[in-house]
Amino acid sequence: MSPSPVYLDAATAAPLHPVARQALLAALDDGWADPGKLYTQARRARQLLDAAREATAATLGVRTDELSFTPSGTTAAHSAVLGGLAGRRRAGAVLVHSAIEHSAVLHAAERHLTGGGTATPVPVDRLGRLDLTAWAAAVRAPGVALAALIAASHEVGTVQPVAAAAELCAGAGVPLYVDAAQVVGRTAVPQGWSVLTASAHKWGGPPGVGLLVVRKGARWESPWPADERESGRTPGVLNLPAVVAAAASLRAAAADAAAEAARLTPLVDRIRARVAAEVPDVEVVGDPVDRLPHLVTFSCLYVDGEVLLHALDRRGFAVSSGSSCTSSTLRPSHVLEAMGVLSHGNVRVSLHRETTEADVERFLAELPGIVADLRAEAGVVGL
Repeated sequence: MSPSPVYLDAATAAPLHPVARQALLAALDDGWADPGKLYTQARRARQLLDAAREATAATLGVRTDELSFTPSGTTAAHSAVLGGLAGRRRAGAVLVHSAIEHSAVLHAAERHLTGGGTATPVPVDRLGRLDLTAWAAAVRAPGVALAALIAASHEVGTVQPVAAAAELCAGAGVPLYVDAAQVVGRTAVPQGWSVLTASAHKWGGPPGVGLLVVRKGARWESPWPADERESGRTPGVLNLPAVVAAAASLRAAAADAAAEAARLTPLVDRIRARVAAEVPDVEVVGDPVDRLPHLVTFSCLYVDGEVLLHALDRRGFAVSSGSSCTSSTLRPSHVLEAMGVLSHGNVRVSLHRETTEADVERFLAELPGIVADLRAEAGVVGL
């Protein structure tokens, strides 16, 4: 008999929130028409879209005309970077970004380089925290069009000093783009940015909905072919039922965020402490204090990360390893590499609203034996 499944990969995709499911099913009946048309069904769809935008903007504390829905968080990130650079092409062609940005941002940076632009990666310390001195020098350099900083690391959970970085950007006259995918619906959204993005399936909304927020007055130009939808910021017809579900679940997640953080933080503390104490030759990475409430990452020496993931999966545990969005390439995590920490046998555990204390205890009870067995199979004994 297979062990009961324990899902511990919310940083990739949180389980669908019950509110999202209810809203999605209801919107399927009324939200199928094109909200840009004038007939009755279209007007009803427009009402749903407007209500979703108003609710989401209110949760984020932004204006409704600053917010656009996109087909995914990745699309939103690409739009933020390429649109921010296009809008500031007269200022220069340099993109400044942290060395630990999400792969979506780095892929947009690669496209910028292909087009003749320049990118300046800024290092982080061993805890995964931005080097503000290096950041200050980078954004003050001539020709900087845009700076990009992830709000909190999707791999190790370290919260970035966005307010301080934003102040340095403002002093240099450089707009800041913040990837807030891991904080929206969980913790306070940082201030000081010109462009911000998020992704619905991170907070328990459905996949296929991203958020792109461009502050009024920000110099941003759509990198896509012209389209009249979503204020011309992103092309194509929206998946309106999914947008409605995303908005409803964001409001619910944000309302519960403080209580969830208070519940999950001690569970993550327990994982950090017990893994370090009970698994030999392990490194728990990321800032132990200034971090996301639901995420912890550790690396086990003498163990292959992919093999460890499969072993955990056979015991019912769903976790991530290495670079969470590029693991299929079998390359070491660029985030762990930038931090200068151990990347072998890497495991990222991320909790969610359905995670129980019993789930965490079961994981902690089984992990040391699983790691020991894999090391023994590899001929590593006596640790």
